[in-house]
Amino acid sequence: MSGSKISRRYAKALLGLGQQDNKYDEYGQDLNEFQQFCSVNEEFFRVISSHIFSVEDKKNVLDYVLKKAPFSDLVKNFLRLLLDKNRIGAIDDITDNYLKFTDEVSNITRADIITAKPLKKKALAKLEKAISDFTSMEVKTAVKEDESLIGGLVVKIGDLVLDGSIKAQLNGLKESLKRGEYN
Repeated sequence: MSGSKISRRYAKALLGLGQQDNKYDEYGQDLNEFQQFCSVNEEFFRVISSHIFSVEDKKNVLDYVLKKAPFSDLVKNFLRLLLDKNRIGAIDDITDNYLKFTDEVSNITRADIITAKPLKKKALAKLEKAISDFTSMEVKTAVKEDESLIGGLVVKIGDLVLDGSIKAQLNGLKESLKRGEYN
């Protein structure tokens, strides 16, 4: 079974437990916080995900960190299970899948908005409403700037890309001229 399938299974299992006790948001926050801790503390992550150290040594290191963490007991046990099953190295994938699943359950979609220049709050609010109307879901946006766009914007919602940038329009015009559509 591929790593991504396994990551989805673990994420779905934790989500199921979270839905039963209505704490899936809290569990997601804990999982995300642990994943961020691992990315900032690379040595810690290398130790607990390494095959060089014994499982007992890795458990001691993980338990030391978890004692100081404000995570729920269920998430702490989940992380210990990942260590026992040698899946703690997939914490990034498991966390990503968990957050995607919680978005689905909460009827939330995420949109990446790429602009040439910063968006004004009013324009962003209108864009978020348009995306929400389009998807029939609550929208969480992440705005990034890319000066190479010249103007306009690109919206990415999952696999859907809506490219309204001037750069894309110029490329389209260029292709049309090459094909001789503008005589």
